[in-house]
Amino acid sequence: MSALRDALGDLPASVFADVLESDDAYLLVVDLPGVTADTIDVSVDGGTIVIEAQRGKDVGSDFRYVEEDRSLFLDAELPLPPDATGAGAEGTIDRGVFELRLPKAGVGTETTIPVEDA
Repeated sequence: MSALRDALGDLPASVFADVLESDDAYLLVVDLPGVTADTIDVSVDGGTIVIEAQRGKDVGSDFRYVEEDRSLFLDAELPLPPDATGAGAEGTIDRGVFELRLPKAGVGTETTIPVEDA
């Protein structure tokens, strides 16, 4: 998980993110003001979490930009923790707060190994 934590430090300064861990999953929480479910795409590709988000900027016609520091796009590739899986991952966004729950691999699964007499 330290690779994921370290990668969050490489996000733009305007993006705030946290990683939480439980016994069976990781929770990635990213503040993305102005982003909605329609303007975010998230996938797990191999060992990488790919987040592509676009925020809207609705500025009235009475105003013009004097300074513009808020990025319109976020394209981030973050390492998937080695014990996590994209299978069964769930994402939600509420008022610009994106939460991605990544289950840990093998949690809650039981595999029976057949044993035979030699």
